Amino acid sequence: MKKLQKAFTGYDLPQKAMQAGIYPYFRTIESDQDTVVRINGRSVLMFGSNSYLGLTNHPKIKEAAKNAIDKYGTGCAGSRFLNGTLDIHVELEEKIAAMVGKEGALCYSTGFQVNLGVVSALTGRRDYILLDELDHASIIEGSRLSFSKVLKYAHNDMRSLEKRLSQCTPGSLKLIVADGIFSMEGDIVKLPEMVELAEKYDASIMIDDAHATGVLGESGRGTASHFGLTDSVDLIMGTFSKSLASLGGFIASDRDTINWLKHNSRSLIFSASMTPASAASVLAAMEIMMSEPERISHLWDVTRYAQSGFRAMGFDTGKSESPIIPLFIRDNEKALMLTQQLLGEGIFVNPVVSPAVPKDDALIRYSLMATHTKEQVDISIERITRVAKSLGIINTGN
Repeated sequence: MKKLQKAFTGYDLPQKAMQAGIYPYFRTIESDQDTVVRINGRSVLMFGSNSYLGLTNHPKIKEAAKNAIDKYGTGCAGSRFLNGTLDIHVELEEKIAAMVGKEGALCYSTGFQVNLGVVSALTGRRDYILLDELDHASIIEGSRLSFSKVLKYAHNDMRSLEKRLSQCTPGSLKLIVADGIFSMEGDIVKLPEMVELAEKYDASIMIDDAHATGVLGESGRGTASHFGLTDSVDLIMGTFSKSLASLGGFIASDRDTINWLKHNSRSLIFSASMTPASAASVLAAMEIMMSEPERISHLWDVTRYAQSGFRAMGFDTGKSESPIIPLFIRDNEKALMLTQQLLGEGIFVNPVVSPAVPKDDALIRYSLMATHTKEQVDISIERITRVAKSLGIINTGN
């Protein structure tokens, strides 16, 4: 055995979890990503999906993907920089820019590649990147590839952000990067206060709308739209793999910044472009999102309904104010046990345990889609509550 392989022979945490019957990852789904999925031949209520608008199996989107394959084939066989730019990519970028209110946009093959390639390319050695401590991993990885100084501030704490801004060298570039909706906690960035600080300290703002596109703002345009601060946010990032039912991501900004990224963002230049079917799916999903505002309205109706129901049962849902509802368990093993037992009860949720979060912040991530019904929410709350009580997670008196 070579030294490299030998280094991993002792890694047996997954195997130990499997032996204990609490391994919750790579669960195989045998159907489309709807409110009910098939796992091991059984129907399971899905409350672990990021398909916030419930569009992944929409017939118009599937038809658009099929038509794109008929016209363009299955792939582009190259990067956007060389032979991989199609007219459908250009059309999508123009419509994305118009949707979020920016001069230009640029599409990448995945959302992770957006943050990796944008955050790493914008600032230099004498500059600063300021990150919320709970920013998505892709933002953190992008900052690691940058030569800039990286400063983290306490989660959604604008006093902490101001302290970090005051530590930056005057005259340097300062880029604040934060999630619009935080992917695990479900709270929304304090954008108005952030904008005030950015103006005070001559900093720029990049907002990651991966979980906010299709959820916040006018017709789902995102966080900046939600607060009426589109002109004050310098860069808006988003993904296509959640509300927009496809795969890929985008960055939107002014023309000069987009021009720089087109020629300097390595994860764009050295990756194959998003498939024609993916681009066509996004265009169709955007059209549905804009023309059917009742989807977002219903999403928020079931969100408020679920939040109220869980809190009434004694669950700690933290500061969530979105369709992402954390159920804090604050114990790794119990979070895994709850997840596995709920799957047996026909409820699919996702565990978030250390090292992804501190052990005392272990949680179950419960997320909603616009296609969920209140009846499905009621079933999930009843079963989650019953199993949580049996595990001593919430008071049995409730």
